[in-house]
Amino acid sequence: MEKREQLNQLLKEYDAYKALNLKLNMARGKPCKEQLDLSMPMMDVLHSGVNLVCEDGTDCRNYGILGGIDECKRLLGDIIEVPSYNIIIFGNSSLNVMYDSMARSFTHGVMGCEPLSKQGKLKWLCPVPGYDRHFAITEYFGFEMINIPMTPEGPDMDLVEKYVKDPTVKGIWCVPKYSNPDGITYSNKVVKRFAKLKPAAKDFRIYWDNAYSVHHLYEDKQDFLLEILDECKKAGNPDIVYKFTSTSKISFPGSGVAALAASDANIKDIQSQMGVQTIGYDKVNQLRHVLFFKNLEGVKAQMRKHADILRPKFEMVERILEEEVKDIAKWNKPRGGYFISLYVQGVAKEVVQRCKECGVELTPAGATYPYHNDPNNANIRIAPSFPSIEELEKATRILCLAVKIETLKKELGE
Repeated sequence: MEKREQLNQLLKEYDAYKALNLKLNMARGKPCKEQLDLSMPMMDVLHSGVNLVCEDGTDCRNYGILGGIDECKRLLGDIIEVPSYNIIIFGNSSLNVMYDSMARSFTHGVMGCEPLSKQGKLKWLCPVPGYDRHFAITEYFGFEMINIPMTPEGPDMDLVEKYVKDPTVKGIWCVPKYSNPDGITYSNKVVKRFAKLKPAAKDFRIYWDNAYSVHHLYEDKQDFLLEILDECKKAGNPDIVYKFTSTSKISFPGSGVAALAASDANIKDIQSQMGVQTIGYDKVNQLRHVLFFKNLEGVKAQMRKHADILRPKFEMVERILEEEVKDIAKWNKPRGGYFISLYVQGVAKEVVQRCKECGVELTPAGATYPYHNDPNNANIRIAPSFPSIEELEKATRILCLAVKIETLKKELGE
């Protein structure tokens, strides 16, 4: 069939979908209702008859324990493979912890260094494509953000090692396991090179957002990630990393528990500043999570249930992409996490807009790059988790239709 004829046929198909007045959302990696329902029994572990005294004798209903209760520190530490004494428990949001960590660095500096706010124009390294909310933080604080291309093994470490020689480069964002949006897990070699970094800036920090450490889709095909704090210690470089995690997509996204793990010296420095900000975070919620999950095995059992809900959605999206656009697009096939990264031929913005006009909401094109500027106009982040399987099938077929239309239009010079 001639290309013009092909395009006309595709546009007719598109108009038929448009007439359905659909409202489908694949914009963010939100858990669906069925996933949220998995944690509803957590609402029953606390009642008026439960003893809310934690193991050190502190009444969780009262003030105190700045760094979090020991049993919760052990639980979160086990999730991210860090000793409990190197963990601080915060509120419900790891993103909030990252923002606060950045803000403390700006106002009071990092471990005795001059506050970032007094150091002039600064830079931050951003693996791309990456997490838009990370980039929003560094943009808010006025950093010049530098793109670091992702490879199948993680960020391009030759570039990272080159840029950290500049003392105005103060850090790098990392999602090391099932990265957002590519689903890449950093190789052992990449983790070891991070651990051995020798940045010119003493206050350089790796913001290691280990959001998806237990978020596997396949029990028998789990990606392995070296533990970064241990590697840094072995490399004689213990203070270079802040490691973040939360239970946001393990229990309730809005009511979970977040944590920061770091070296002894970093923990001491952070807690000395935290003590001005708060007397302590929500210990009742911390205890509630411990009573519900009990231990790491309880977390793993919960995550297998999440995987059973998510896996069919990911596999269906991949199957439809294979059927519809394998000759004109490429995509990753993640073994965990929350996203599928689709790459089209320079028409990402046009595809996302066409989907929107047909009632399918996607992450804005360019959002996975600093300043919302994808230099190749190629990356589209697909978030399969939130829609029902039926809605997801419609949304994916519309997405594929939009990719075919916009790719053809580009070939025809329109």
